[in-house]
Amino acid sequence: MQTPRKPAVSGVATGQPKRFVFVLLDKFTLLCFSAAMESLRIANRMAGKELYSWSVVGEGGETVTCSAGTVFQLDSDLDELQRDDTIMLCGGIDVQDASTKKILSWLRREARKGLMVGGLCTASYTLAKAGLLDGKRATIHWENADSFNEEFDEVELAKSVFVIDGNRLSTAGGTSSIDLMLKLIANDHGEDLANSVADQLIYSSIRTDQDTQRLSIPTRIGVRHPKLSMVIQMMEANIEEPISPSILAQDVGMSTRQLERLFRRYLNRSPKRYYMELRLQKARNLLMQTDMSVINVALACGFASPSHFSKCYRAHYDTTPYRERGSKAAAYKA
Repeated sequence: MQTPRKPAVSGVATGQPKRFVFVLLDKFTLLCFSAAMESLRIANRMAGKELYSWSVVGEGGETVTCSAGTVFQLDSDLDELQRDDTIMLCGGIDVQDASTKKILSWLRREARKGLMVGGLCTASYTLAKAGLLDGKRATIHWENADSFNEEFDEVELAKSVFVIDGNRLSTAGGTSSIDLMLKLIANDHGEDLANSVADQLIYSSIRTDQDTQRLSIPTRIGVRHPKLSMVIQMMEANIEEPISPSILAQDVGMSTRQLERLFRRYLNRSPKRYYMELRLQKARNLLMQTDMSVINVALACGFASPSHFSKCYRAHYDTTPYRERGSKAAAYKA
């Protein structure tokens, strides 16, 4: 007769170290992983005792290679976990290929136990693919946001540096792992310890889940002009159905000619050209990161026909959308 399993109790409540299981996907981003693990190590050091423990696992249980090409030795394969473990899935480039059937099945199985599951950098894609973010808020690196939105309608994607929604965690990548871990440390052991960890990391500006991951528009374009920023914000929010320059100008209280002069002066291009570059950039992201057909990519980026899309794409990138899609497939095979 099988002995009934005792209900899970958190490591914080029992005095035992809280265990994080870092799952390294193929071509994971080293920064998002190391930033999270170092935050835990420093928390232990500053507390003078082992508050946290961790293990590093992955498919196959032997080695995995990060996006920089360095090979890491794994502690184990995708073994069964305890109910009070926390999974931290570490993603990177080509996350679609790294989200294998074995990884997805393992995640679904472990999530059914009620574990806290997090996705660092692009690993939010893997969590969504496993169905673990359905009806949840989440975030992902801004470069992957367009393709994520196209594929996962049931997930509310935020632009925050990190998101905590119940027992689901996600970050935008890079140093946002630090912000998430500091929040978790503060929740477990108080703000004073989290601030001590930040000091050790020389991390002087702790971000919250209300902070957005991208630089502000004035910082990105190197220009502080409120009306120009407003127009660019409207352009970025209306890619599928582009707004005419005359309406953009009207919405910020200027003439079309004034808007033209503003773009020429600060960005050395017309509003029409700048808008086209934004649309083509999104199109390239969708071509490289999704399996959407070329015609659907064209429609998602505001082009009425594939022929017009292909002409504009060739003029900007010196290749056609079809060849771009082919080069992605060839790179994956290599």
